[in-house]
Amino acid sequence: MAIFVSHPWAVLPVAAGFAGLWAWRRQSLAATAAALWLAYGAYEHLMLTRVLCSGECNIRIDLLVVYPALAVIGLAALVRTFLPRR
Repeated sequence: MAIFVSHPWAVLPVAAGFAGLWAWRRQSLAATAAALWLAYGAYEHLMLTRVLCSGECNIRIDLLVVYPALAVIGLAALVRTFLPRR
């Protein structure tokens, strides 16, 4: 997922995939995942352009929280979309 740090626009296909899942099944969790991926892309863009970072951002502790959170919400959205409810 380090590609998203140097190329924040690369989150667009991921967000579009979750938006497509939402359009297909109308699962709110898929819409939430799409929105969070877009928000993460905007956040990384602001970090890359040094708006949120003054210049010394070599150690990105925030990614220790952000990456697992995106993985969990994405996995939950996939499971909720593709596994039927009982």
